[in-house]
Formats: sequence, C-alpha cells, structure tokens
Amino acid sequence: MKISVFGLGYVGSVCAACLADRGHTVIGVDSAASKVDLIRSGRAPIVEPEIGALIQRAVASGRLTATLDSAYAVAHTEMSIVCVGTPSQPNGSLSLAAIEAVSREIGKEIGRKRTRHEVVIRSTVVPGTTREFIIPRLAESSGKKPGDGFGLTFNPEFLREGSSIGDFLNPSKTVVGGIDQVSIAAVMSLYTDLPGAKISTSIEVAEMVKYVDNSWHALKVVFGNEIGVLANALNINSHDVMNIFFEDKRLNISTAYLRPGFAFGGSCLPKDLRALAHLARNKDLNLPVLNHIIDSNKMLVDRGVDWVLRQSKKRIAILGISFKSGTDDMRESPFVELVERLIGKGCEIRIYDPNVQLARLVGSNKEFLTRVIPHIADLMVPNISDAVEWAEAIVVSTNNPVYMAGLLAARSDQVILDFANLKPPDAIPAKTLAFLW
Repeated sequence: MKISVFGLGYVGSVCAACLADRGHTVIGVDSAASKVDLIRSGRAPIVEPEIGALIQRAVASGRLTATLDSAYAVAHTEMSIVCVGTPSQPNGSLSLAAIEAVSREIGKEIGRKRTRHEVVIRSTVVPGTTREFIIPRLAESSGKKPGDGFGLTFNPEFLREGSSIGDFLNPSKTVVGGIDQVSIAAVMSLYTDLPGAKISTSIEVAEMVKYVDNSWHALKVVFGNEIGVLANALNINSHDVMNIFFEDKRLNISTAYLRPGFAFGGSCLPKDLRALAHLARNKDLNLPVLNHIIDSNKMLVDRGVDWVLRQSKKRIAILGISFKSGTDDMRESPFVELVERLIGKGCEIRIYDPNVQLARLVGSNKEFLTRVIPHIADLMVPNISDAVEWAEAIVVSTNNPVYMAGLLAARSDQVILDFANLKPPDAIPAKTLAFLW
C-alpha cells in the first residue's frame, strides 16, 4: 500500500520505518526540514534501538522517502496516518493546533482526488475528538462527506520508548475504530500477519482505550511506589512483598475486579484499607492513592443513591442486599447503605435476598445489619414476587438467576435499575436502566 505518515516524531518515525520495512511505500511528512533531511539521508530523527537500521534499509530500497509538501504526499498515497503531537496545555487540555492544521491540509488535497482516501489518526486525543473535531475539518476542507470521499479510523499506538520496534512488530492487541467497515478493513490489512488480538470497535472506544492503558500503567507505578514507601518505613523489604503479590495471577495480576460496577464492600476491603491508611499516618506518611480509595468508593455509593432518587419513585424493591452474590455477608455492603439512605429520603423499601435469613444471622454480621437498619425485619419479604409486584422501581444488586426470573413479572410501568450489568432480555417489559454502562 502507498502510505503517507504525517509527523516524523517518535510515533511517526517508528510507524514509517516499520511499515516501509514490511513492504509498503511510505512518504514521511513533517514541517521541520531537519527531520525530513535526516530521513532522506537514511538517518533516524529520533534515538531508538533498531530504528536506524530500519530507516537506512527502507530509504536504500526506495520504500521510504520524506517531504515537506503535504499535498504531494496525499496525492501520491492511498492512506494518510496522522502522528502529530497533541501536547498538554497549562490547564491539562490537549493542544490540537497541529492536528487541526494537518487535517485541513489532508482534507484540501482529498478534495482534488477522484478516489477515496483513508485517514488514520494515531495521535493521542481524548474521546470525541476524532468525530467532533477532526471529521468536520476534513469535510469542510475537502468538500466531501466521510464514508464517501474519505474514510476515517482511529488506530491507537501502544509503543514504549526503548522497545517501540518490538512493540510494533509484536503487539498484544491491535485496535481500530472506524466510521465504516471499509476503513477498518483497510487499516487492519497493515497488521494482518502480526500477533495479538485484532479488535474492531467504535472510534470513541478506540480513543478511550489508549487513555485507559496509560492511566492503568501510571496507577500501577504509583501503587507499587506507595507500597514501597510504607514498607520501607516499617523496615520491610518491599520487593519481597511485591514478588509474593505477583504470584497470584487469578486475582492480583489478572482481569479480576476491573469490570466497571458498583462500590465494593464486605468484611475485608474497607477494614484493611482503613487500617493501612491509619498505619501510614502513624508513620507520618502521606500516601494519596491508598488514602483516597475509600473516598472513590463512597463516590460510587453517592452516585447510586442519586441515581435511584432521580427516578422519582416512592416504592423501591431491592433484590439482593449482601455485599456480593452468593453470600449472606452484609458487613459494609454498599446496598445496606443504599437502603439506609433511601429510607432517610422518604422512600418505602422492600428487600428480597434468598441468601439472607435473619434468624440465622450471627455475630458481627447480625450486629452490623441491626445497627445500620434496626427495623430490617420489617423490610424483608419471603418471595421475590412480594417485592417486584409491589414496587415502582426495582434495584438489582447482583447477577443472580433468581432475580432475572423474578423480573419476568415486572410491568411496563416499572423501571429496573441494573447495578449488576445484567442486561435483561427484551421479554422483560419494564424499562431497564444501567448504572455505569
């Protein structure tokens, strides 16, 4: 394929070199003459292992050239990959000056072409930018419609400095979000024989994935460092601690607990987080991430309460009050707090939970529940129908097949508030709303 790569910085140089080395004809484009001259002479404009040899080989073979002339590059290629910078501004927002200029340059030349031209955004931009900012500028400057005169995709890069060539050639995943399948297929063809998952999605999901990856990496670094600070203050070898932590691939280093959902609860997580934060304070340590996990969890409970109240329903059925499915443990359950706060706002509540039998509750579990909701026995009902048929709104807390079966009796004048990402089938007549999804 004939490809133009706009921006010969870190990402653009790597993409241009790797694509040319894989047999494509690539024209690099940059406004800096020094970068263009380096490419033309077979030298890399960045310092990165292996890239010098790739560029030298690609230039010598004639598969890689560079130019200052964006119109020439678009006119002589089928696809333009945009890799220009989007630096931070003082308020944290992105500067889109470079991407706006390039979009207009590309669009202007697309307006002169008789064939469809694919535009691929690899610059990191916040969700919504490609559709709301880039597409209008391409359309305005080209006089053509997206999907007709030009295609558009967002193809995030996952390249690490120091290992970017290996990351390009051996990706864990390739993500392409596009306006249509024609554009997505065109971009995917660049990576056909590379390993890793190939994921086609919407433009906005593709934009968001890049930020989720980087935020998660930053969080992991900070979490490990805060554990290190606390362990050092306690004269504990933090590397020994974390090496043991890494051994659990089922929960610790895994997808466990990373699905968006409602707040955590139970007898362990809240208690242990508070104890660790208290220990750190006693050592005069400020550990912002660990200290604010509880605050973030409270934010989700607040959102849950507000969400239920916004429905303006008086009678609320709660299906499931324990902190998670398959247990009768209600200690610090977010749904117990939800019930308590809804009662305080004047709501009438009925609760159905097949795992919770008040007569069998003992110890701290019973003490917690009767302390928070002293009249809990008056709210519990023995059958799911007693809750569902009575309610105006039905809160579903966990993914329990019993609840799904009971929802089949819901009426069209009721609303189901899904805290568990159940996605009830269309056979359920009640309107279903999802908490975070």
